[in-house]
Amino acid sequence: MDLSTLKTIRIAACDVNGQMRGKRMPAALASKLGDGSARMPLSTLNVDIWGRDVEDSPLVFETGDADGILKPSNRGPVPMPWLDSPSALVPMVMETEDGAPFLGDPRQVLSQVLDRYAARGWKVMAATEMEFNLVDDSGAQPGPPAHPHTGRKLAQQSVLSVEELDAFDAFFTDLYDGAEAMGVPAQSAISEAGLGQFEINLNHQEALRAADDAWLFKALVKGLARKHGLAATFMAKPYAEEAGNGMHVHFSVVDEAGNNVFDDGSETGSELLLQAVAGCLAAMPASTLIFAPHGNSYDRLVPGAHAPTGAAWAYENRTAAIRIPGGSPKARRIEHRTAGGDINPYLMLSVVLGAAMLGIEDRMEPPAASSGNIYDIADLPQLASDWESAITLFEDSLLMGRILPQMMIRNLAMTKRQEAAGFATLPSDEHWLSWLEAV
Repeated sequence: MDLSTLKTIRIAACDVNGQMRGKRMPAALASKLGDGSARMPLSTLNVDIWGRDVEDSPLVFETGDADGILKPSNRGPVPMPWLDSPSALVPMVMETEDGAPFLGDPRQVLSQVLDRYAARGWKVMAATEMEFNLVDDSGAQPGPPAHPHTGRKLAQQSVLSVEELDAFDAFFTDLYDGAEAMGVPAQSAISEAGLGQFEINLNHQEALRAADDAWLFKALVKGLARKHGLAATFMAKPYAEEAGNGMHVHFSVVDEAGNNVFDDGSETGSELLLQAVAGCLAAMPASTLIFAPHGNSYDRLVPGAHAPTGAAWAYENRTAAIRIPGGSPKARRIEHRTAGGDINPYLMLSVVLGAAMLGIEDRMEPPAASSGNIYDIADLPQLASDWESAITLFEDSLLMGRILPQMMIRNLAMTKRQEAAGFATLPSDEHWLSWLEAV
């Protein structure tokens, strides 16, 4: 993207909640971004959902709130189609003063996980399914948007309704144009089960790029919704009685020759596939905080709500937390179906891919594949059922300590405890205001 025609640009890195933290600056300074002159406190990537420093964080007073160095990621600048004035966003990563990756930066954490695959000559290919709601947030509670043609509030579910997609044609046309301009590979869109709920699939890419795509896509959706007089949210459960938002991820692993290591020509998949599945299952309960990072997330993770709460796997079964899709063996892959739409995509992919690698490294064996309605199986290992339990399980897990850097485990646990305490002081009917667009 040519920045010479722009007056301003934005530079931003991803914080633990997936929010963009950075600066607006004259575009003329873009040429200097690679020289280490762009600086920001390391603690900036470890603030809570309201943007407040985390109390007692060693990144603040204990170390003098030291700066880190922002460097452009390999993504390069992208346009920001939701702004009225032409501008560009330069995605950044955080380094420490000595040039080492700052492991409180979620993107740097994912890079470290992927290095373990690269050491074997492998690369991970991933794709995401992104669910969100268009909402009217002008009232005391979020509500469904008005139908653009009739002006009446949407009042019923419209699963796979082409008419509902076309009713919001202006928004979706801008969304696809914006995604193309940003290099985000948006594929098919569908109307989902909830009021004003939609899903767009992003095409498979190398895993780090796929995480970038998901992070940028969330910003695009929320920004363009405002431009169209709406709000958009990836909250896991914006309405108590309606379907929640998930973010499923599909991934496979290819070797240096481009061969899918999960494919052995059979319907069941290779031994490496089964080991990766076993690792994902073993780490799933302790990963709950990553898959369900906010208080609202646990309204989605309840039995019978069409979100997996038990650690099970199956072939071609959408009631399983881990699904092995059918089709050609050459496309054999794992679909991880647990996460809500409110996740940080870098951390979500970090724990999923890190768990899969643990399964391969330890030669884990999964239990037998489940069948039927897996929501009805009572004796499965369960995800944490509430926010506080999830924080403790995450923080104390030995497996999690083998997947994520201790700095990230500490930072995220401290952040979430501060947020839980903060929400406890707010009226419950106002909690949604903090989550609506922040997640």
